[in-house]
Amino acid sequence: MREVTQPATEAIRLTEVLRALADPVRLELVQRLDRMGQDSCTTLGDQIDVHQTTLSHHYRVLREAGVTWTTVQGRSRLVRLRRDDLDALFPGLLDSVLAGRMRETATTGPIETP
Repeated sequence: MREVTQPATEAIRLTEVLRALADPVRLELVQRLDRMGQDSCTTLGDQIDVHQTTLSHHYRVLREAGVTWTTVQGRSRLVRLRRDDLDALFPGLLDSVLAGRMRETATTGPIETP
């Protein structure tokens, strides 16, 4: 299995984080991670109606942007939100984005995934 690439804290850039969070599927994954803490890619992607290869792409975008941290354990990949890093670099950003997502979901219903 190949190594996963993820940026060091000091290499995380706001533009990449915002680009990663702009997609409804990735935002849903981040919201789930925020509620659940660390979990496997398989469990997080349950109940999201997209193909597994598409989910893998979304996990990669989040990881490479510095939004998530992935740990490989055997054949499993455990994903966690890099909340401490993001809060230190961009105070309040993640809370604001997730609060906006919750408000939007409450008024319009769940965001449909492409």
